[in-house]
Amino acid sequence: MPIVSPGFSGRRRSPDAQLPPGQYLAEDFPVLTAGPTPRITTDRWQFTVSTEAGQRHDWSWQQLIELPAEKITTDIHCVTKWSKLGTRWKGVSLDVLLEDVETAADYALVQSYGGYTTNLPLEDLLDGQAWIAYRYDDEELTPEHGGPARLLVPHLYFWKSAKWVRGIQLLLEDEPGFWESAGYHDYGDPWREQRYQGD
Repeated sequence: MPIVSPGFSGRRRSPDAQLPPGQYLAEDFPVLTAGPTPRITTDRWQFTVSTEAGQRHDWSWQQLIELPAEKITTDIHCVTKWSKLGTRWKGVSLDVLLEDVETAADYALVQSYGGYTTNLPLEDLLDGQAWIAYRYDDEELTPEHGGPARLLVPHLYFWKSAKWVRGIQLLLEDEPGFWESAGYHDYGDPWREQRYQGD
């Protein structure tokens, strides 16, 4: 899987925009990926939460879209320094999906079709902070932007919002994902500029 360069420079940010340090305002929606774009049809899509004890909780596409959904309007911030304000999504809160999951885990390893992974503290997926999003701007989420469904964790850099999401493994100890193993920050708070290990 080829490595994408750590960053690129873009337009200077608007002085009145509320952007994290080092970010510029993007009017478009840049597409950045490492490797080919998976094409997953909804009849093949499945989402699985696996606990540290080996218990599995599975949802088909139909089961996912029948769950209570929310409309989310939020800013997103990419580690490559672009930010997009007021993005509009629709998806299922992780609070709904994890409601009946019994776990003592503190960490989550998110897994995607295509082999991508990213790690997060479990608490960052709860309390209305994260969703499995399947619509963007009132349209189905395209494969280029992670469709049919992606994780949406807007308070962290956008690489944590894994595209083509297929599951979450709950862990007692943290385990770095793809970019974290390549030197990106384990947490990725854009307001603290946590781009790379040591930031």
